Amino acid sequence: MNTTKLVFSNYKYLALSIAIFVGLLFPLLLVSEYIFLEPYFVGHIPPDREFGLVLIVVMAGLAGLVLPMNVYRIKVLQISRKKMSGGVFGSIVGSAAGACGCGPIGFAIFSTFGSVGATASAFLTNYEIPIRLAAIALLAITYYTTIRSLKVECKINTE
Repeated sequence: MNTTKLVFSNYKYLALSIAIFVGLLFPLLLVSEYIFLEPYFVGHIPPDREFGLVLIVVMAGLAGLVLPMNVYRIKVLQISRKKMSGGVFGSIVGSAAGACGCGPIGFAIFSTFGSVGATASAFLTNYEIPIRLAAIALLAITYYTTIRSLKVECKINTE
């Protein structure tokens, strides 16, 4: 926890974390049809989709936690790009993998790519929950490795 306090004691990283959280949460809720903008702003959680909503919130929260920590590693510690690529890559892939709520986007994919788009849309719709769980697992692993590497690189005393 000391590592997290170290990173987020700087308000720039806290603001970046909030911006990433909101920047991921709002579009994912919009695409997954939990919030609607027309004819007016309204939220709706169908009875069988509460778990999907929780997964979206957890995924956005983890991305908002992990990405600023990796930016901290890049800017403050000035470590090599090769050493840094794993943490940033894991964060980006984890965030992108969970963005698969294909409600209204599925029709655009289907019409653009034909039968291949329909197959991809059906796959993403059927395996939406496992893909989001995998994205959360990837972000959790990235968080753990980032914390561990910051402890080693900053020599933080955990006592």
